[in-house]
Amino acid sequence: MTDQQEMGHDQQKKDSHEEQSNLYDQLAERARELFAAGRDKTSEALESAVETARKQLTEAGTFSAEKGKALKEYLLKDMNRLATYSRDLGEEAKEKLEPSRLGAGALSSLSSLLHLAGDAFLGLAAKTDQALSCRTGEITTAGSLTCKQCGKTIHLKKSGHIPPCPQCSGTQFKKGY
Repeated sequence: MTDQQEMGHDQQKKDSHEEQSNLYDQLAERARELFAAGRDKTSEALESAVETARKQLTEAGTFSAEKGKALKEYLLKDMNRLATYSRDLGEEAKEKLEPSRLGAGALSSLSSLLHLAGDAFLGLAAKTDQALSCRTGEITTAGSLTCKQCGKTIHLKKSGHIPPCPQCSGTQFKKGY
């Protein structure tokens, strides 16, 4: 393969990754719209919104059924990561906020808010604590990825395919936000 052919192949691969990232974002946005429009705010309702969005976009010809299923898996995996992160953040907040520093009204409001947010995500997070793991080649949202092999952290500025670790070529990562 000549250098020019190789560059053309690399550009096609980059364009394909960019297209998949855009499709992922379309699925995420449609699922967000459906979830926001619904009354039920449970993890099951969120999963249902993602499935409905996948079906709608598949029927509209935005992507194939196979591509839609793969994008749905990536999206659910990212949502599970976010749920786990949110749950952990709630636990950290409970540890760091001293009740004696807050007025009773503020403490009550904060407690209700943490319970509502935690409950909405807990069901989804409990199923997939392992979902914080991701591999090279998968599509994910913007955020940090820490290589499980060498500990190097890379930052994705937008949705895209996960590259191999630039330091050790590792392919297993832990997702962070």
